[in-house]
Order: sequence, then structure tokens, then C-alpha cells
Amino acid sequence: MTLLNLNQADLSDIRLIASDVDGTLTQDGKFSSDFISTLLDLQSAGIKVLLVTGRSAGWVSALVNYLPVAGAIAENGGLFLQPNGQQDLLSSVPNLSRHRILLENTFHHIKQLFPHLYPSADNQFRITDWTFDVNDLSTDDIQAISSQCQQMGWSFTYSNVQCHIKPPHQDKATGLEMVLKTHFPEINSQQVLTVGDSPNDEAMFDPTKFPISVGVANVRHYQDKMLYLPKYFTQAPEFAGFQELAMLLLKNCVTDNSMKTRRSYAG
Repeated sequence: MTLLNLNQADLSDIRLIASDVDGTLTQDGKFSSDFISTLLDLQSAGIKVLLVTGRSAGWVSALVNYLPVAGAIAENGGLFLQPNGQQDLLSSVPNLSRHRILLENTFHHIKQLFPHLYPSADNQFRITDWTFDVNDLSTDDIQAISSQCQQMGWSFTYSNVQCHIKPPHQDKATGLEMVLKTHFPEINSQQVLTVGDSPNDEAMFDPTKFPISVGVANVRHYQDKMLYLPKYFTQAPEFAGFQELAMLLLKNCVTDNSMKTRRSYAG
């Protein structure tokens, strides 16, 4: 599949950006000095930003409280958190305490096969999934771990930061569809732009669900490991790529407003 340059995209009708965080909104693992100003510019232009991340509910509750965003989906589709403090469980988990025990047991079973695995520090802040550091796992290791998870009744994904053991059918696209239907019913799929950089964003690149998707340039590292690829890509990696996308969206907003003004004067 050939990835198209972002300049070939028609972004004139975009009203909401659903964006991954690590490797997409970060630069070298941190938020840059331009990060919040870019979010504020998009907000002023009437474009909502929704965070869609694999990070834990605990981490994400802090982000959604402090950043100018419309909300955030945590744990790869497990929960939706709003700036007003409301939290919606998106994944079906009847007994959360037992669920956490089962996840941890699954991790320890996998660790018997891969003794060097180390649980991520944020597991204490998680609700629906269990994570361990990706470190130097090979492609064969990833595939073997994924197969083990499936045999034990779980699904598996990974990013540039962490590997995730999670409930079947829990992914970013499923969670995003639920959130859009419940909280943003006025926005249709043609007005949503999904952005990401790694395999745990793959579901959001499914064109049957979200036809307009963008990968920051570092998504190319995983190009041969993903079933779905973004429709467009940026020239720059990480947040510089997101900023490239934001500038194009803001330019379109200025152009549209200018055309509306001219039509108003002509009328």
C-alpha cells in the first residue's frame, strides 16, 4: 500500500482530531514548548482534539484535566475520561478486582517464557489492561507473546513504549466509535481525522471505520507489520508531524473563513 503525502488530503470538513499521544504528540518522549499553543490554536478554530492513547487511566485523568482537549480515551479503548471528571468504562469488565488478578496471572505466565519481561510502572493506575515495557523485543517475540495471549483468551497490541494485554475486542477504534456516538453525535466519520504512529493505532487506520487517517512519519517503522496503514503521512516524525498536520488544518480554516466573508460581501 502506498502512503499518500498529507498535502494530497482534503481536510476542509474536519471537526475532530482523534490523536495518539506517545510518538505522535510527544517529541523525544516529552511535550514540546509548542504543544499547548497548537492545541489552543485548533480549539480556537473550532477543531476538537480527542486523545486516544494506550496510557493508563491514572495518567490520562491528569492529562485531560490540564490540557485544552475535548476528552481522552485511555488504555487503548478501555475508558473515556472527560475534562469535567466524568469517566465511562468502554470495555465490558463485570468484576474489576478479579479482572486485574487475571491480567497479572496472564503476564506471569508469559514471563515464564520470556523471563526478561518487566511490568510497566503505571500498572497500578490501570483498570482494563496490563502492560509491560517493550524494550528490545524482536518481531518474533511479539508474535509469540500475541499468540500466547490469544490462547489464554486475551488480545494483545504494542506501541513504541509498551505491550498491552487486554480484553478481546478492546481497541482504539471500537472505543472511539462508542465515544463519538454517545458524546459527539453531531460529528460523522467523514469529519473525524485519526492520527497515530504505531501498531496500537492500527484499528484507527481502518478505512471502513475512519476514512481520513494520518500517520506521522515514524509510522513507517512499522509499515510491514500492520494490516491497516494510515491514508496519509506527514513529512516530519512525532509532534513535528502533528504540528505539520495542524498547520494545514488551520490554513484550511483561514481559507474557508475568507471565502465565507467574500460570499457575505458579495451577497
